[in-house]
Amino acid sequence: MAGVVVLSLVALAAFSAAIYAAWLFHDMPDAGELVDYHPPTATRAYAWDGTLIGEFSRERRIFVPYDAIPAQTAQAFLAAEDHSFFRHAGVDVSGLGRAMAKNVLNLVQGRRLEGGSTITQQVAKNILLTSDATIGRKLKEAILAGQLEQTLTKERILELYLNEIWLGYRSYGVGAAAYNYFGKSVSELTLAESAYLAALPKGPDNYHPMRRKRQAIARRNWVIDQMADLGMISREEARAAMAEDLKVQPAPTRAQYRDADYFVEEVRRLGLNMDELGDERLNAGGYYIRTTLDPRLQSAARLALMNGLEAYDRRHGWRGAWGNVTTLADWEKEAKKKALPSERRSWRQAVVTSVAGGNVEVLTVDGDRGALAGEDVAWARRGKGIGTGDLVFVAPNDKGAGFRLKQIPAVNGALVAMEPNSGRVLAMVGGYSFSLSSFNRATQAYRQPGSAFKPIVYAAALESGYTPASTVMDAPITLRGAGGQAWSPENYNRKYYGALTLRRGLELSRNTMTVRLAQNVGMTRISDLAIRMGVTEKMDKVLAMALGSGETTVYRMSAAYSSFLNGGRKVEPHLIELVQDRNGKVIWKADRRECPRCGAGFSGAESPRIARTGAQVMDPITAYQITSMLEGVVLRGTATQASSVGKPLGGKTGTTNDYRSAWFMGFSPDIVVGVYIGFDDNRSLGEGETGSVAAVPIFTEFMGEALKDRPAQPFKAPANAKFAMVRGIREAFRPGTEPQVAQAPASAVPGGPQPYSQVWQNGITGAPNAGAAVAPPPPPKKQDELSDLF
Repeated sequence: MAGVVVLSLVALAAFSAAIYAAWLFHDMPDAGELVDYHPPTATRAYAWDGTLIGEFSRERRIFVPYDAIPAQTAQAFLAAEDHSFFRHAGVDVSGLGRAMAKNVLNLVQGRRLEGGSTITQQVAKNILLTSDATIGRKLKEAILAGQLEQTLTKERILELYLNEIWLGYRSYGVGAAAYNYFGKSVSELTLAESAYLAALPKGPDNYHPMRRKRQAIARRNWVIDQMADLGMISREEARAAMAEDLKVQPAPTRAQYRDADYFVEEVRRLGLNMDELGDERLNAGGYYIRTTLDPRLQSAARLALMNGLEAYDRRHGWRGAWGNVTTLADWEKEAKKKALPSERRSWRQAVVTSVAGGNVEVLTVDGDRGALAGEDVAWARRGKGIGTGDLVFVAPNDKGAGFRLKQIPAVNGALVAMEPNSGRVLAMVGGYSFSLSSFNRATQAYRQPGSAFKPIVYAAALESGYTPASTVMDAPITLRGAGGQAWSPENYNRKYYGALTLRRGLELSRNTMTVRLAQNVGMTRISDLAIRMGVTEKMDKVLAMALGSGETTVYRMSAAYSSFLNGGRKVEPHLIELVQDRNGKVIWKADRRECPRCGAGFSGAESPRIARTGAQVMDPITAYQITSMLEGVVLRGTATQASSVGKPLGGKTGTTNDYRSAWFMGFSPDIVVGVYIGFDDNRSLGEGETGSVAAVPIFTEFMGEALKDRPAQPFKAPANAKFAMVRGIREAFRPGTEPQVAQAPASAVPGGPQPYSQVWQNGITGAPNAGAAVAPPPPPKKQDELSDLF
């Protein structure tokens, strides 16, 4: 009877074990899945010169092949985690036994249990299993480890481990950890740095390099000592490494270059909407994105826009402290709640400690003391005033001792720099500070461009038969709509100059003349041209649009102005040049032109001819005529301040009703730059804040830096353009439209004065008579008469 009972129990136990095994292993993953496994890796974006500007990922990881991992880094992890890795078959029986023995004591003392897992087991757990601390999961882990050892090489298993392991500081794998902790690639790590990374798998938070630095160094030194015991390094090398301090970056950093946040965010948005990328591939596919960004120009653009916005803000006075404390006890805690613009790296929060006479003393959160510059004290007192306990922003005084008083501008703006022939976006700044507002005003803020739209009106006129020397009246005009409403556009200076050539009218930005010109050409032609150039997708055919009352973006306007410089072709602006997958295969590129023979070897035949990109939206001569007229805006018109750059430049100012927006669209022969300033709520910038005053200085500062090392280059005219001197200016004409000198009949007496109407057909000089046509030009107007509103 007893035997039957024993057998029954054995059978029951076997049956229970079978059921448990069936339940446990019914969803066992296949180790063979890891043969072609690639861990999720970050997609990285680079500038055109190879500078890393950003990463996109859910898990910050940089995949590093086994052959590219330094031996000392791999050895450090082996010493810390599994020194018999290359000898065992997936499970270290002796190591597991030691862990079980320790766990008896750990269980009694209430400590965390040790796993005793090998690197192979950790790979199986991290990739194929969960982290549940159960016997079932450990059994699966051990079985999968054996399968992995039969399926993959030791090197491949170690490669997966070193690229998959969580190491804290937003780092998955040694590649990301090297960058995030030390700002280096794996190949640049020192022995001590490699050992510190190897100390982290047991618990990154337990060995945080700043919060628990003593424990971190102790654990690192233990890893170094293990390496020496195992003969991986010498004792002398170990002592030298242990003596090193542990120095890391203050925070994980995706890229050292940090001036392109708006540009990088726009690249991310574009990537999400690409059929070739999308969310999953962008954030986990390890793709390579080469962008069009020029880091030097981007840094110059950010600085120029921030300086310009701060200059505007300073003109409009000190708005007062952003906080106040009644006691200096723990004032730093209150001050640090106020965010600084991260792009202004020298700014600090500070408290005013004393105000005596003309002297104001401040104390920064870093503990530095000093006085505010006298001019800043005067500026503050002219505004909201400044007193003891006020919390303010300050920056070191670069012209002397003490500090400069700073305030974050309430106004905002954008700057775009673009290559006109290709549409490559060289720089993009979408606001004062990305850390304070990620809204990209370059691509997302639709605003009225004001007079910056006028060149499109004049281009439509030139396409319709006008020439730069044609005249139109600059005089008061009143128009009535279908409902009888009267509209009387005015010039900014309330003055009218009579008949002016198209060139002079554009240089001086005459509103009434532009309306008459639009009336004569027809808004249908102007609207169609604006749409073809990409200014907008649709436009109402009303005369107010000729003065820039439609809405567009700086990004679109920069692309439209590119057509004036590239021979009248439309460009498709782009930020991404090409995208490659993890194997280097190109999956997308901006240049879609075909070149069948470009990959062939040299045979002595003619080089391949590649078609130019972009649809022809206007005649090349028209494009050059506008370019030449806009060069006159800088030389003689509303943007003469830009001539201080000392290189051939052109452009057009723009200001909207009530000074709500200030624009300048400017260019050199190979860079188009759009600048916009305005409040996000579209309120007025204030009396006199025109494009000339607010936007041109930003363009001038940027172009001064962008062109400082470039030779002066003239704007290139089409080969078939005809030229003639009109009022002392060399004008371009289409063949057959240039002024013709009347030939006297053979019977006429040679010499003597000629009738004006025969010499200058159609009155193109705009002069009332022949004498006035050859009279010396009047003295130039004062600059305040040339200021531009519309």
